[in-house]
Amino acid sequence: MRSESRERYPAPRQYPVLPGTPGAPEPGPGARRPARIAPAVLLPAVDAAALALAGAACVTGVAGGGGLGAVPAAAYALAVLAAFSLSGLHRLRITLRVSDQAGRILAALLIPAALLAGLDRAGLAGGGVIRLVLVSAGLVLAGRLAASAAVRAARRRGALAEPALIIGSGTFGAHLAGQIREHPELGLRVTGFLDSGAPRRDLLEPVLGRPGDLARIVGELGIRRVLVCFGETRDEDLVPVLRASGRLPADVCVVPRLHELGLAVPRASLDEIWGIPLIPLRRLGRGLASRSLKRAFDIIMSAFLLMAAAPLLLVLAAALWAQTGRSPLFRQVRVTGAGEQSTILKLRTLTEDHGTRSWAVDPARCTGLGRWLRATHLDELPQLVNVLRGDMSLVGPRPERGYFAAGFARQIPRYGDRDRMRAGLTGWAQVHGLHGDTSIAERSRFDNAYIEYWSPWMDLVILVRTIGSAVTGLGASR
Repeated sequence: MRSESRERYPAPRQYPVLPGTPGAPEPGPGARRPARIAPAVLLPAVDAAALALAGAACVTGVAGGGGLGAVPAAAYALAVLAAFSLSGLHRLRITLRVSDQAGRILAALLIPAALLAGLDRAGLAGGGVIRLVLVSAGLVLAGRLAASAAVRAARRRGALAEPALIIGSGTFGAHLAGQIREHPELGLRVTGFLDSGAPRRDLLEPVLGRPGDLARIVGELGIRRVLVCFGETRDEDLVPVLRASGRLPADVCVVPRLHELGLAVPRASLDEIWGIPLIPLRRLGRGLASRSLKRAFDIIMSAFLLMAAAPLLLVLAAALWAQTGRSPLFRQVRVTGAGEQSTILKLRTLTEDHGTRSWAVDPARCTGLGRWLRATHLDELPQLVNVLRGDMSLVGPRPERGYFAAGFARQIPRYGDRDRMRAGLTGWAQVHGLHGDTSIAERSRFDNAYIEYWSPWMDLVILVRTIGSAVTGLGASR
């Protein structure tokens, strides 16, 4: 990234240094310190209160018509809260405009209702579900409008200023900091900058370090917002720093290049600082709720697939034992996560075990049945046991032997980033044909893209495509 020209943005105005900023005088004994809010709590609390009130109105019949059952009303509220969380609607934005997200809010209210509408015996048939959705929509939108107005008013008084850090100390970074100072309703207080190059001399806040110091600075200064804009740090150096930021207690947004142009990104997914668009980095897949959801998916699907494949596995195991006179299962230790290694299971396909440092497999060393198993990938079926006991995930980066993983990490940029997620039986790279003796760099790119954009729907798509490829492979092998 390079700084933009100085002429394009006005020089930053001179403002008094805000309390809490490095270099500012400490407040006196009677001075009021700026309050801090918990962004992860405010909107969920408002939505939960609105949904609880809507459910109570429909259960007691206050909203008209017959009363609903308390259990389905509570289940609907929980489903809506989960939908809000998964779709990013519980993120407290910098620019508080409820209208930007009204469409997504209504969609998240409708989908759980459609799923529950078939439960006639629960009392949701006919107009009951319609009343529940309408009352919930009205109260949720009203609650968010009231909360946004209250937060904006508090921000203007300086009561809810969140400490912010800007990555990029060039002309645009200084301009962004100036906009934040001019608009206290945004609720930000610039604590400082991070950059690799020489900063402007007219910055009002200090340069606290380099981008690599992000985790330390966020922890030491309690940073709540990180804004990434144009600076001297190269993109390839920023990627690993920002990937690691998913574990930090800070909201990270990126100013897109050519931000003056309209982006093909839903407005509800963007944030804004006085007309400057921000793209928040995804946090889906990195929290406890997402990990629990993925683990539940693994347990349910792997148990189902293992039961469905059990007859085939027994036939193949008997055939391999009769052909080789050895155990039909082959065990090998592979890297299955950051600092984790597990013994994974495969059906034996070689006449004799090959060394841990042998990359390519000579087809002449495979049995006839073994070549067929490798061509159809049925030799991977025993790994469903690994998935069921938690060694692996159903979908994720394919596990590799430790020797090769260490070498690839030294040679291929960001190869080690794929260890952020537990290794999988199948993956985004594999459904694109990247398996066997194919490009490791391309596999790594697909694996990291999968981790960045993970969703339960993506797991389901990959699983369906894998099963389709296996069926196609069986037909081609015949």
